[in-house]
Amino acid sequence: MTLEFAVAAALFAGVLCYAVLGGADFGSGFHDLTAGGSRRGAPLRTLIDHSIGPVWEANHVWLIYVLVMWWTGFPESFAAAMTTLYVPLVLALGGIVLRGASFAFRKYSETLWQARLFGVVFATSSVLAPFFLGTIAGALASGRVPAGGNGDPWTSWLAPTPLFTGAISVGTCAFLAGTFLTADAARRGQDALAARLRVRSLVVGAVTGAVVFAALIPIERDAPTLWEGLTSRALPVAALSALGGIATLILLWRGRFGIARLTAVVAVAAVMAGWGVGQYPWVLVDQVSIHEGAGAPATLQGLLVAVGIAALIVAPALGYLFYLTQSPQWNGAAEPAKPATVHWSRRLEG
Repeated sequence: MTLEFAVAAALFAGVLCYAVLGGADFGSGFHDLTAGGSRRGAPLRTLIDHSIGPVWEANHVWLIYVLVMWWTGFPESFAAAMTTLYVPLVLALGGIVLRGASFAFRKYSETLWQARLFGVVFATSSVLAPFFLGTIAGALASGRVPAGGNGDPWTSWLAPTPLFTGAISVGTCAFLAGTFLTADAARRGQDALAARLRVRSLVVGAVTGAVVFAALIPIERDAPTLWEGLTSRALPVAALSALGGIATLILLWRGRFGIARLTAVVAVAAVMAGWGVGQYPWVLVDQVSIHEGAGAPATLQGLLVAVGIAALIVAPALGYLFYLTQSPQWNGAAEPAKPATVHWSRRLEG
């Protein structure tokens, strides 16, 4: 394994973590947006607040990790992408900031109309942010970022492959979040809400799967290099993704929500891994390879040392945080089932 490949693998590991962990948070916004009116949507929105509250900020560690690894390990390709794809990047980062602020403000709103306003901003931003992040990935994968940077700021991402990857990003986030929320509702004894989320997740999963397969049609012509990789070396990974998605749908249908979470993670992670394997060995497809775009050897070595130190410090802390959020004391499984009547219900009467 070459030094530059090791750094690229560490970089893409961060992309996978952000796609799975951050994706589940983003996807909750889709379910919040489509939960219904204030009264009908109160139980689901309360569950979303409870489920993502402790972890939504922590999951953005992976985005910071990816950006730092990219601009340090592969600086020229990073500069090229930033000077070409600044429109979707600014929109995505704006969505991340707005969703975070509105998620916090909604909790402390004194009136129902304020909660509705911040709720709409949170939910809409949670859908738009992964969409624009997906268009960035699609632009990179379809060779629309020139090596010298300063590519067209609009046609670089307003094209078939970027738009499809944006839609797939939103769908996979919503599917992953729906599966997780269904399991959370079932553990908390909210059977009616779990049944409602189960149906939602089945529909979202089926639609997302259809979009993924539909995207293969334009990708063949719009991104031939990526298509070649997807139909050759990435084919086993793509098959794993399909199997994971089908298994998740079957488990949701049969009410095996705990195991469905694992297969959903496999499905989403395999989708992302298929993109990475299909794009290999390019950082900027058809423009800059991993070997050509890598920084100085000393810098790459320092990055790997930093990754090792971070793994020792950050990974146990994140693991413990996730363990706490799944404990009976936190998720309410140790207490008798009770209706979800937090701030939403109080505001309905205020």
